[in-house]
Amino acid sequence: MTYLIDTQIALRAKFAPNLLSAKARTLIDDPANTIFFSVVVLWEAVIKSARGKPDFPYQAPPLRRALLDTGYQELDVTAAHVFAVADLPLLHADPFNRLLVAQARSEGLTLLTTDTALARYGRVVLPV
Repeated sequence: MTYLIDTQIALRAKFAPNLLSAKARTLIDDPANTIFFSVVVLWEAVIKSARGKPDFPYQAPPLRRALLDTGYQELDVTAAHVFAVADLPLLHADPFNRLLVAQARSEGLTLLTTDTALARYGRVVLPV
């Protein structure tokens, strides 16, 4: 299977694996699965890091390096992904998550997320 991980899953997988659910860890660690991360995750990390909040001590470049070093595949954002956001019902207000759902749909991936509200987008989303 091929999975796209959201920001929380990416951060936990690389910096706090003890916070991953058993289901998430099993899917991510299965060598038969291909794991993608979107540049949307990096964009979100840049924005949150720039705010200087102490509850977000992560920097995008080391996050990207850690994800690539683990063998995760980077997924760029294309115009088709952006346009696909327009086809999504407004079930979730977060623009990062909406773009991740649109990417998963466009690329035939399943989005792994900690955000159970995203499950309303159907089978393309797997809350873990």
